[in-house]
Formats: sequence, structure tokens, C-alpha cells
Amino acid sequence: MIISKEKVLKALSTVEDPDLKKDLVTLGMIQDIEVEDKKLSFKVVLTTPACPLKELIRGNCEEALIKEFGESLEMDITMTSNVTTVRDNSPLLPNVKNIIAIASGKGGVGKSTCSANLAVALANTGAKVGLVDADISGPSIPVMFNVEGEQPAVKQENGKNIIVPIEQYGVKLMSIGFLTPADSAVVWRGPMASSALKQFIGDVEWGELDYLLIDLPPGTSDIHLTMVQTVPVTGAIIVTTPQKVALADATKGLSMFKQPQINVPVLGVVENMAYFTPEELPENKYYLFGKEGGQRLARKHEVPFLGEIPIVQSIRESGDTGYPAVLKEGITQKAFSDLAEAMARQVAIRNAEKSKTKVVQVNT
Repeated sequence: MIISKEKVLKALSTVEDPDLKKDLVTLGMIQDIEVEDKKLSFKVVLTTPACPLKELIRGNCEEALIKEFGESLEMDITMTSNVTTVRDNSPLLPNVKNIIAIASGKGGVGKSTCSANLAVALANTGAKVGLVDADISGPSIPVMFNVEGEQPAVKQENGKNIIVPIEQYGVKLMSIGFLTPADSAVVWRGPMASSALKQFIGDVEWGELDYLLIDLPPGTSDIHLTMVQTVPVTGAIIVTTPQKVALADATKGLSMFKQPQINVPVLGVVENMAYFTPEELPENKYYLFGKEGGQRLARKHEVPFLGEIPIVQSIRESGDTGYPAVLKEGITQKAFSDLAEAMARQVAIRNAEKSKTKVVQVNT
């Protein structure tokens, strides 16, 4: 049988992306087809480098082609990626594909720990990632990335001062902690905090990013409102712990994004401190704060459940030493890597199915 590009595309049009529920050819994911006798090479362009279904898609492509052309076909399939976006080249952050808000209803649920490890996990897959520490009164990102005491450079661009973010573990970082003494309290009224966030978004040289994560302060405040009024947010992630008091507050945070006038898609819920596992007994799980509270919250509000993060001593130690837990082998590395894959999938699905988020117009 003569192999042609048309026949290759016809065969691959039977292979569906498991998340987007459309075939790879329709989605434009098949590129650079080269045919020479019984040799075939092409690229599969995935929606994110963090795609957990990479090998499944490769296997399905091979199966479809062998069915069409026989066992003697030689295949060279390159799996690559191009992170999807629904943003246009707006004046603010024109080269940032996705802006992800990470929120919690209350403090102490490990939101910043999740933000830091999620950012590094995404960067480890090859994605370009930035992280804004928007918790103006309680910045913790400098400690978690071991960049305390560092100060970002400032350069002049078109007569304007532009801040160059600190980079660590492959992630570009911006925090009020870089601009104030570590032992000084930042006692600011709402408008000042909101102004700082606007600077972190608009006056920082973020460059090209696949994901810009914004680690928000606990609750629902001026900062949250400023964020949705300043940039179109791709989606929000809600971090909670399993117990009832945390879930009650997480519900409020989730409901804020779902309000008609805000209308930011909720990408999913993360259950942190889901269970305690001793390092020496990794199969044992002790549900200290209750069980599956985050899953129930996700089901109730019909949003995805992104995963469970266990309580392990190494996570606390990693936060203190500034070397994120996702960089160390073990159950925490897998938990945060799985979280990154789940988030990236939900971003791709959201971008395929929903229209772009608009900047919120709120009368205050």
C-alpha cells in the first residue's frame, strides 16, 4: 500500500484526545508529516508539556497507523507541546498565556506551599512559569524558594521603571518580601495593597510565560477584586483542608469566583493535609482532619477535584529550608507532580470549551 500524507491524516483522525473529546487532526495536533517508503515521521503537539496522557496518545496513534498500513510500518513520533491560551495580545502581560489564581477561604491551609510546589512542578515539565506572591501582609514565597534578602533589579524601559523578577528553580518570582525588610510588618490599607499587586502584574518583566500563578491572601478581599479587575484570569484553584471549618471558608472563596459579575472558571479543588503518612511507613494513612472533605466540596459545586496532598514532615522541612518538596523523591514529589498534570489538563479543557475571561467591571 502506498502511504500518503492524506492517508496518514485519515488514519490519525480516528484518534481522539481523551480530555478534549475531539480527534487529533481536527484539533491541529498533527504536524510535520514526512513519508519515505515504509518510513513515517510526524509530531503530535500536545496542549501542555505536563500532559499525563502522553504515552496513551502515542500508543493510540501507533495502533491506528498499524491498523491502516500494517506491522511493517516504521514510525518516528515526536511528542511536543504548545500550551493553549484564550488570551489575546492585550497591553498587560501580552506574552503570558494563562493567569491562574490560587485561593483559600482561610489561612493555614497550606496555599502558599501548594503554590510554590505547583509552580516548580510545572517548570519541571518544561513549562515557562511565573509566581506572584500577592499576600502583601504575609509574604512567604521568598522563604520557600530560599531567596530571602535578594532584591530584584530595576531597569528603565520607555521612561518607566521595570522590575526584573528573581528566578529560582526555573520559576520567575515576585513578592513584597523582596522589597521590604524581612522583620518589618507591612501595615497597609487596602488601596496600597491593591496598588502593589497592580505593580507586580504590570511593572514586572515577566516575558513569555505559559502559566503565571497568583498566590492570593486568605479570604476574599480588595486584593482579589483588584486582580480580576486588572487582568482576565484563566481560572482559579481553591486550596482547602478536609475539616468542616476549612471547607466552610473554602466554599465562600469558591463562590466568589462563581459570582455572575466575576465569573472566573474554577479549575478545581486541592485537598491539602489530606492524611498523615510517616516517611518510614509510606503505605499507612492517618486521616487527622477528616476524610475526603475536598472531594465533597468539589462534587457539591460541580468542579474538578485536582488531588490530595499528604502531611509529611519533609514538606514542612522543605518550606523552611527553601527547597520545595517536589524536588525531592518520594510521595510528596508524586502528589505535587500529579497536581501539576491535573491543573494543566483542566486549563487545556477550559481553553477548549469556554470563552475567554473578561476583565471584571465592578462598581465600588
